[in-house]
Amino acid sequence: MKEFLVELTTTPPAGTDPAEVDRRRAAETVRAKELAAQGHLFRPWRPVGKLRSIGVWRADNETELREEVLKTLPLWPWMTAVITPLQSHPNDPVPDS
Repeated sequence: MKEFLVELTTTPPAGTDPAEVDRRRAAETVRAKELAAQGHLFRPWRPVGKLRSIGVWRADNETELREEVLKTLPLWPWMTAVITPLQSHPNDPVPDS
């Protein structure tokens, strides 16, 4: 699988019931664990003080990442995504396996 740096920003629509936001966030946690177990979500981070996430995701290509992985996130309809394909760096201290 290829790796992608993905920045996700979630903005619920104005007037959304807070209970619906909470429900989707809880479902998001469950789905993220499933995607990690499948090898798609490799490493997520949240920048300090920000309501967005940055992570390394894996998929065969960007289309699969968008259509078969990220689109399955319960918060996806409220998300914007910036996706950057990654490649190995020659100075990476951990060589590719």
